[in-house]
Amino acid sequence: MSGVWKALAAAVLFGLSTPLAKGLLGSTSPQVLAGLFYLSSGIGLRLMGLVPRLRPFLRAEAPLRREDQPWLAGAVVFGGILGPLLLLVGLQRTTGSAASLLLNLEGVFTALLAWFVFKENVDRRIALGMALIVAGGTVLSWQGGPEWGELAGPLAVGAACLCWAIDNNLTQKVSAGDPVQIAAIKGLVAGSVNVGIALALGAAPPPPSLVAGAAAVGFACFRVSLMLYVLGLRELGTARTGAYFSFAPFVGAVASLLLWREPVTPSLVAAGALMAAGLWLHLTERHDHWHVHEPLEHVHRHVHDEHHRHEHAPDDPTGEPHTHLHRHELLAHRHAHFPDIHHRHPH
Repeated sequence: MSGVWKALAAAVLFGLSTPLAKGLLGSTSPQVLAGLFYLSSGIGLRLMGLVPRLRPFLRAEAPLRREDQPWLAGAVVFGGILGPLLLLVGLQRTTGSAASLLLNLEGVFTALLAWFVFKENVDRRIALGMALIVAGGTVLSWQGGPEWGELAGPLAVGAACLCWAIDNNLTQKVSAGDPVQIAAIKGLVAGSVNVGIALALGAAPPPPSLVAGAAAVGFACFRVSLMLYVLGLRELGTARTGAYFSFAPFVGAVASLLLWREPVTPSLVAAGALMAAGLWLHLTERHDHWHVHEPLEHVHRHVHDEHHRHEHAPDDPTGEPHTHLHRHELLAHRHAHFPDIHHRHPH
């Protein structure tokens, strides 16, 4: 269940970014602020490697391998470059209420791609829970009848959501790797591109005080959140992690009540009830059946549990958890499990 709490913690941190960002708006454009969140957080994660106490933890994680590079490059392009660009294009051509509703498509697209393209297991309980969580997000963002305007705007926002869904599924492919390294690369590349686009469009350079505030919020609410999200992907699979992460808008709304004394609305109460029902369905899931592990060779952080009974080479690290190349032999057994990096078998 540790993956569940990591995914929920990622949602809480990311949800807090909205009310905290509200306090930083006014000194620069939203595009520059979003870019600063990514860029400063990527720099912060790189600096983590210089902290002596963190080095043992970082060394215990598996570095990205050459075969991971295409997946990560695709995630950066779709999630860090195309997604934000399409969102900006869409926001210029549609209203905020319509865009808020459309942004709920990210969770839907993430789950659909995981289930039908990447063949992740799904059952009716998980599908219903996902539907309730997305419905809660829709109720939360509903501001009356949305004004759709011309078709190009909504299509661009929907395309941005599809890009982020592709990003989520591609990131799952590298989730066995070091989450700090993954989050740092995505932050540095996406932040540089987004700030560059905003400045090229005529945005004014931000003042130093804003950069400092964006660095703090970006590091905690974006990059630490992404690190936890990657760990959730590793342990839960894409669709379930995406479902828990869809709880972020509700966290942001509740935080806004406390920070900015916004009113409690019927839509907030209804959204909370729907999301709570969806989370309950996911938290009480028990997926248990006889399954076969095909032979597999990979690298990731692990301890010697029932799935890791391999022998060690003389140069392999001692102590647990540790990381090294290891091979899983053919294994058939039954136990409760999620579609983690060891349980992506067909059903």
